Amino acid sequence: MGEDNSTTSRCGWSNTNELYISYHDEEWGVPVHDDGKLFEFLLLESFQAGLSWMTILRKRENFRKAFDGFDPVKVSTYGEEETNRLMQDPGIIRNLQKIKAAINNATRFLEIQKEFGSFDNYIWKFTGYKTILNFWEKESDLPARTILSDQIAADMKKRDFKFVGSTVIYSHMQATGMVNDHLVSCFRHKEMVAGYNH
Repeated sequence: MGEDNSTTSRCGWSNTNELYISYHDEEWGVPVHDDGKLFEFLLLESFQAGLSWMTILRKRENFRKAFDGFDPVKVSTYGEEETNRLMQDPGIIRNLQKIKAAINNATRFLEIQKEFGSFDNYIWKFTGYKTILNFWEKESDLPARTILSDQIAADMKKRDFKFVGSTVIYSHMQATGMVNDHLVSCFRHKEMVAGYNH
């Protein structure tokens, strides 16, 4: 991780600024099995729809404060007062549909935890509890969605999740390490493949 940023070969999208570089090097594609972190990514990705991930990353800490540290139990109890508070918070994306979706999704998230023991158990069963390892050579090879993300999105929609289309779900899979979509030329691809083999 302590590599010189000027000489390190990484995925092209990550080289635009320091925030993207640290997110790419330390988080993107690392398998996440902590339900709190999985809910955080799910909430942030539902707000990303139609926006850039950089917009969301810049506001991440504001989202953390606004949504009680991404605690699904607390978020699920939000009513009109909290919705109004969020709509007046300039630090987040003030979109009423997305705010209502986040509150709804917190309730659905808790239902899945109850049914499966954890959200981790539910979401990772779709990949057989393993990271899908891809070997993309250029960024244009990366899909925006796959048959599997279609399947997960359809299942989550049946469970009444909102703003969880296949593209949002594939972003979630990439972020939480359900797929390794680092380019083969990227130093993180090699590091992570080595990690899976231990």
